[in-house]
Amino acid sequence: MPRARLPLSVLFTLLALAYMALSAGIALLLWQWLGLRWLALGAAVALPLPLLVYHVRRLLRPAHSLFRALAGSVASYRDGDFSFGLSWEGGGELGALVAAHRALGDTLRDQRLRLVQRELLLDTMVQNTPVAMVLVDPAGHIVLGNLAARRLLGEGRKLEGVAFEGLLGRMPAAMREAFARGVDGMFTVAADDDEHIFHLSRRLFRLNGRRHELVLLRQLTAELRRQEVQVWKKVIRVISHELNNSLAPIASLAHSGAELLRRGQHDRLPAALATIEERARHLEGFIRDYARFAKLPAPRLETIEWRAFLERLRSQIDFGIEGHVEGHVRADPAQLEQALLNMLKNAHESGSAARDVRLALRRLPDGWRVDVLDRGSGMNESVLENALLPFYSTKRHGTGLGLALTREIAEAHGGRIALANRDGGGLSVGLVLPA
Repeated sequence: MPRARLPLSVLFTLLALAYMALSAGIALLLWQWLGLRWLALGAAVALPLPLLVYHVRRLLRPAHSLFRALAGSVASYRDGDFSFGLSWEGGGELGALVAAHRALGDTLRDQRLRLVQRELLLDTMVQNTPVAMVLVDPAGHIVLGNLAARRLLGEGRKLEGVAFEGLLGRMPAAMREAFARGVDGMFTVAADDDEHIFHLSRRLFRLNGRRHELVLLRQLTAELRRQEVQVWKKVIRVISHELNNSLAPIASLAHSGAELLRRGQHDRLPAALATIEERARHLEGFIRDYARFAKLPAPRLETIEWRAFLERLRSQIDFGIEGHVEGHVRADPAQLEQALLNMLKNAHESGSAARDVRLALRRLPDGWRVDVLDRGSGMNESVLENALLPFYSTKRHGTGLGLALTREIAEAHGGRIALANRDGGGLSVGLVLPA
């Protein structure tokens, strides 16, 4: 069984009582012997004092050791060393203090362990990611380069401590030009009768109060080639579908027309010829739209007055106008007209009543926003995610080029396009243009 220890307060009380009893005995004895009261009192106080000091120091020695241990462990915690622990056999306030300190040490130790595990996991992820990552300090030296960066930039050697500018000087010209532009972007490096496509991303941030730069290089060659193959397959499927849908009835009706001529049934020829013309014009329109999307020229910017422009647009298709239409925008008139016509035609084909198709014009701090609104069936989440992709269409005879061409026009002007379902039903297609 552990030995029970009295609290320090009890020990000090007993010691004080013993000292008082000893002093009283000495005073009484000297008074009887010498008959001098004040001398007896002084001697009674002074003679036991060294003994009292000795016992007090002896009683406080374990507490002093405990306080030194506490100070040492706190210093160790401050230095990040949580391997120390304390034990105290006594109870009372000191026992509670030691227990709280021990609990603190256990908590810090667990947190440090979890932090080390997270750092190990993060380092493993950084080192094994296929993206080349390079961290550059304010002096231009590489602080960290992961395995992909070593393979891409250092021929497998460590990059830490190497001057980044010197390393970049040994890279291909296309990579140096991409870094010289100072912005994120893609570039192509020719090597061994092949081309490799990379995406460069650079970010500045502060680490320990010092400005650092994180450089990310991602090789996109295989991914882009897979995407390119998928796009070409989709293009071929769409073109084949449209050609077959038009050429098959044209060939059939041409054969039927020849038979009608041979039989002398001329009264049925106009209907067959009208159908052939309709299918031929549909095919012509599809090819024209495809060519327009594939060969969209750079916009020729002009100052366009909104009021006159929208009135000309209303002569081609019906829509209502919301908002203040005064002001002007810098854009290519033909391309902007084509983009808004595509948006308005889609609104009319959405199942919305013609009176509910509206165009809302709004001035932004740095440009204009044009929203085409309808009260049609809207779009589900899947269609919203894919509606701006080329050749994606939910219409039976749709080419999937209208909104894709509108997006190309918006981005060529430095703007963007966004789609969202409206409260109460319908769709909002927003075109944002710089001033």
